[in-house]
Parts: sequence; C-alpha cells; structure tokens
Amino acid sequence: MVNGCRWVALIRALLWLMTLSVTAVGHAQIDWQVDWESALYSNHPLVGRIWDSAANKFIDAGELMSAIERASYLLLGEKHDNPDHHQLQQTILGYLIAQNRVSNIAFEMMDSDAQGLLDDIQAQSLADLATLESYLRWDEEGWDWIFYGPLIRAAYVADIPMAAANINADTMQQVYAETSLLEISSVLDASTVRQLNLDIDESHCGLLPDSQFPAMVRVQRARDNAMAKSMQSPAANALSLLLAGNYHIRQDLGVPNYLLAQDSSVARNQIVSLSFMEVDPAQTDAIDYQPQFNEVQAFDYIWFTPVISDEDYCASLQ
Repeated sequence: MVNGCRWVALIRALLWLMTLSVTAVGHAQIDWQVDWESALYSNHPLVGRIWDSAANKFIDAGELMSAIERASYLLLGEKHDNPDHHQLQQTILGYLIAQNRVSNIAFEMMDSDAQGLLDDIQAQSLADLATLESYLRWDEEGWDWIFYGPLIRAAYVADIPMAAANINADTMQQVYAETSLLEISSVLDASTVRQLNLDIDESHCGLLPDSQFPAMVRVQRARDNAMAKSMQSPAANALSLLLAGNYHIRQDLGVPNYLLAQDSSVARNQIVSLSFMEVDPAQTDAIDYQPQFNEVQAFDYIWFTPVISDEDYCASLQ
C-alpha cells in the first residue's frame, strides 16, 4: 500500500508512461523521440539509431525491447556525464516497470555502505527527490543527482528492491594493496587481464607508471565482481538490472563474465549488454564503434547519442 505522496508520484509516472504506443500486433513500443540535451554532433547520421551487434544491423526500439524481454539480466551502460544516456535509461526503466518486468536493480553509483539504507527504504516516507537524496546521503560530488535521482525514485515508487553495486572505500584500499584476489582469480584468463592492463593505461592517458597497473586492474576486477554479485537472480518473467559505466558492462571484459562464473545455470545469451554511446564525428559506420576482445563482442546493442563535450581530457593533463 502506498501513502498519499507516493500515490501522486505513481500517478504521474503512469501518465508519463502513457506515451507508450501499442502496435497492431499488441506489442508495446517506446515513443523514444528525444529532445537531445547534448549539443554536439546531434546531426550525425548515427544519432538516435540502435545497432544490433549479433544481427549486424539497425533495429527499432520495439525490436530492442523484445530482445530485452527474453533476457534474465539487463546491463544498461552510460557515459556518466551525458544527460541523454540517463534520459534513455529512464525511458527503458519506465517501460519495464509498466510491464512489471523488473525484479531488482543495482547501481554502480552507490557502494556497499549504502545497502542498509536501501534495505530500509520502503519503510520511509520520501515525498520528493530532495528528501530521497538526503536519506541516501548521496555523493553529489561523485555522481550528479539530477541524473540518478529520477531512476532511483522510479524504483522506490514501484517498490523494486535496489542494490548498492560498488565496493566501498575501505575495500578498494584493501584490494589495491593486496597482490591477489583468490575469489575471482580464475574468472578472466591471462590474455584478458593483459587487455585490462592496456585499457587501464589508455584510460589514464598513458600517465600511470607500469607498477600501478596490477593494482588498478585488481580494483577494476573487484568492482565488476561486486556488481555481478549485487544482481540478484531475477524472478520468473522478470529482469535483474544494473546501471553502470559502459566499460563495466562489456561482455568481453566486464560484469557478464562474473555473472557467468557465479551461476553456472546462466548462459551468455541471457545477459543483455546495452551501451548508450556518444558518436564520433569521424566515424559513421556502426561497426567501428564495437570493441571486441577475442571472440566476444563488447556490447549486444549500441544506442547512439550526441556528445556532451569534445574536451580532450588527456591534453588537459599534459
């Protein structure tokens, strides 16, 4: 039973969800016309299109949702500071909630210290986003609440169990200092770990000394393992969701490998990795956006968006 304030919020959410349309065959489709907030390259030919990596073709939102509904786990990627990625996440989450298809949802943006607050959240009367932010003691400096607040509130209003998917600062320091991670040492083979080292180097603009790579990779692996553990086995005909950065949701290097390791009954095709990805003005072929290590493509689907900033972060560090 919901209280008065939450009932108003639920009504508003349902009114918003009435933007969904139904086709002649009865399959609900998302009205995903987006007023892009990111200003750069909105006229790029890939913007707004959805790429199906396995089929090697573009699909529409209805086809994407059909594929998602057949899965058990859904990993929604993002570039953290792009508002369009969060708008699309909200649209998909709203659709799935309306279809009663969300079993639980985990957030990279909260660490294990916040789990107790999430466990008790349904006992609280949190009338608005500001009250919810205060209750969660949100890390506004690390994560912009304007992006994540509506997603968390949608789960709260719908009474969906939530998980804090990240490791806390103490665990991170411990992992950084240790020389091994016995629990997950066998999840990735040596060649994959070498690739993680290369990616860590690139993501830090080549400025890290080689001696730091093993520790940084241990932290990356520990975070991916924690995110996989935070995704509870979904209820029948429902999905377990994770919201995380695009690198974490990679099928070849990220969280899906730890999901497969922790549950032998899960097949890779039951895990859908959907990347929201900014376009590159120099690349107009969708295939060029799909990273792949060994035989596994990183993302099952890529939804292209404009770019929030074209700042050269590495140049600013020189």
